[in-house]
Amino acid sequence: MAIRNRLTEILGIEHPVLLAPMDVVSGGRLAAAVSHAGGLGLVGGGYGDGDWIDREWALAGNARIGCGFITWSLAKHPALLDGVLAHQPAAVMLSFGDPRPFAPAIRAAGARLICQVQTAAQSREAVEAGADVIVAQGTEAGGHGQAESLFTLLPQVVDLCPATPVVAAGGIADGRGLAAAMTLGAEGVLMGTRFYASLEAAGHPEAKQRIVAAQGGQTVRSIVFDLSRRNRWPSPYTGRVRRNCHAERWLGREAELEARAEEVARDYAAARERGDFDVAAVIAGEASALIHDIPPAGEIVERVVAEAERLLAPRRYAAP
Repeated sequence: MAIRNRLTEILGIEHPVLLAPMDVVSGGRLAAAVSHAGGLGLVGGGYGDGDWIDREWALAGNARIGCGFITWSLAKHPALLDGVLAHQPAAVMLSFGDPRPFAPAIRAAGARLICQVQTAAQSREAVEAGADVIVAQGTEAGGHGQAESLFTLLPQVVDLCPATPVVAAGGIADGRGLAAAMTLGAEGVLMGTRFYASLEAAGHPEAKQRIVAAQGGQTVRSIVFDLSRRNRWPSPYTGRVRRNCHAERWLGREAELEARAEEVARDYAAARERGDFDVAAVIAGEASALIHDIPPAGEIVERVVAEAERLLAPRRYAAP
């Protein structure tokens, strides 16, 4: 059975699988690979490097892709949206802030608006903004988010937004996750960590290996890595990363870390530059425990969809 629903129709995709627009990691090659495999690739707009976005868009070639932004950061650099819309993206995804100021321009450009939410209240804002798709992100997700688990958040958002297709994000790495999300009312999934550990992802090879090596319980949600790079996010957002020596050293000592911010930030930046992930963070979610290889992104899409189709297909049970 092929999975066809409102999501695949609205986004014009073959499979209900979206790439999370991870800052720096979700570049043009990865976005193109996901889109060519039948999903939707989203370039990570991050904190606003327009030149980087343009270069990555060129690397995507003729692939039909979109872009994702950190909304509160985009509000400081609104011209970035104009630059992306000039590329005629399939969709623009807004996360972590009020999407309503940007929605008219996105709609006027003919792009689909995807809004990521972490609470039921935010889903109402997304509906008011005219979102074509809403992503319900659970706390299991890598990178920034809030506290509610996907298992409880997703049904709430589905119930509150019956006219809008909902996508699940957080802790999903295989077809079982897609099938489970659809059972809870989602019409697709958005995956970050699973695609981070792919050949086309722009992340450091050692970071990918640490995702593959991770076991359950080896990620943590905190503000340590944001303080360490002097990039404080608005409350209540925190970031989930792979546990490492730096995180263990500073967890519970955030006030001291802030007092030594200049020194720590200098050391942290140097560690990132040399690929030292005992200090620098691997921004990854709880799905790491389910990831055991680094295949091409297209193969990941194929695996996830094939497994979900098998699990969701009607089953016939023999009489006892």
